[in-house]
Amino acid sequence: MAIPEQAIYPRTGDRQTVYLKAVVTRPSIQVGDYTMYNDFVNDPRDFERNNVLYHYPVNHDRLVIGKFCSIACGARFLFNSANHAMGSLSTYPFPLFYEAWSLEKERVAEAWDNKGDIVVGNDVWIGYEAVILAGVTIGDGAVIGARALVTRDVPPYTVVGGVPARPIRRRFSEETAAALQRLRWWDWPRERIARCLPAIRSGDIGGLQAAAQS
Repeated sequence: MAIPEQAIYPRTGDRQTVYLKAVVTRPSIQVGDYTMYNDFVNDPRDFERNNVLYHYPVNHDRLVIGKFCSIACGARFLFNSANHAMGSLSTYPFPLFYEAWSLEKERVAEAWDNKGDIVVGNDVWIGYEAVILAGVTIGDGAVIGARALVTRDVPPYTVVGGVPARPIRRRFSEETAAALQRLRWWDWPRERIARCLPAIRSGDIGGLQAAAQS
């Protein structure tokens, strides 16, 4: 059954922006509600092919993206099969060419170091052409700068940038960041979020906390 266009495209007449959840097909990719991807170069519906790289079933690694994330054009997620085995005396991927070297096909994943899944929290903004490497976890509310190379975990509500990416500043005070993670507004029903948009958009943490108790 075809997916209704309104479930794919958030804005009428805009074919550069999609809700990712509606266009991903691999079971190894999990995307939360309202997370969107914009691409003005390629068809954004081809996100899996163009932006999730070296993500082969043999490695069993996953891409997990939370709710309400904003992912800019050209952002890429680079998975474990792009790696080479650094503990070997050679970085040549002999196990990948098991036939040529009389190795066991079942051990092909030994050709690279496996650093684990890529996990992106909720309400994360990933900038233009940023690259996220395997094994990285990005916390809720973080911001990844344009063309940043993210090689290590990013704390919640932290802005990072550069190659490799390093912290630039915290978005909010520790108290506000902690309150937001306790509230988890992104898990609220749509109607409740809609009522709280004035507090969310104006940065009124007190108003949001009051709404959580009502």
